[in-house]
Amino acid sequence: MAGTLNKVMLIGNLGDEVKMHYFDDKNCVGRFPIATSESYVNKQTNERITNTEWHNIVVRNKAAEICEKYLTKGDKVYIEGRIKTRKWTDDKGMDRYSTEIQCDEFTFLTPKNDQQQSNKPNTQNTNPQPQQPAPTNAEPEGDDDLPF
Repeated sequence: MAGTLNKVMLIGNLGDEVKMHYFDDKNCVGRFPIATSESYVNKQTNERITNTEWHNIVVRNKAAEICEKYLTKGDKVYIEGRIKTRKWTDDKGMDRYSTEIQCDEFTFLTPKNDQQQSNKPNTQNTNPQPQQPAPTNAEPEGDDDLPF
């Protein structure tokens, strides 16, 4: 293989709300953690073991605004992007590192009616309004062959 590849695909649940950061030139960044889990049974003890890995997701501009509007803590989401490590110096002069997923595309996997039920668990709407479907990708859909 002649080139290199930096590609990440994750399906996980949001661990917190989307945190937005706005800049002077009308650009913005949204950040949120997602959790992915794997489970297995320990053959010696027959105990089910679950390992959870946390990933810091970064989305930019219009995609960040869409995520902020439609995603809430606990929602399941598909994220596609690349790994990026940032380095900075903290207030004590120590070098610090952070590994993030720079999101290029995303798809909301929690059905809209599940989102409404989780936001309003004990209320009933007597005059329902038709809902517009939530945008599901940061970019317009192309001819990509995603397995779902």
